[in-house]
Amino acid sequence: MKYPTTPDGRYFVVRGRLWRTSDPSLPEDVRQMHVDRLMRARRAVRDAKDDDSRALARREVDQSKRALGERGPVWWTDDAPDYNQRMAVNTPYRDWFGSLDLALDSGV
Repeated sequence: MKYPTTPDGRYFVVRGRLWRTSDPSLPEDVRQMHVDRLMRARRAVRDAKDDDSRALARREVDQSKRALGERGPVWWTDDAPDYNQRMAVNTPYRDWFGSLDLALDSGV
């Protein structure tokens, strides 16, 4: 399922919440390398047997998401604020979000 993406491409929406997209300027091979690293790290979090290995895996998730531009400094250059993890209705994207024809069970 594809989630709605804001007109400026900075966020996608899940259950009404904005999530920052990956930096579109990343070369595809670099982006894929970080996505693969992120998926390995997420599996490591899931499969961790103790708190230390879980903490290490979570740090790897964070590093991967930062490398993708989904966390940390924003990847856009127009000084617009970051609305990551905010409810769309509480941001300047409110009108855009309200105009979407969303199915009740779509998870968006």
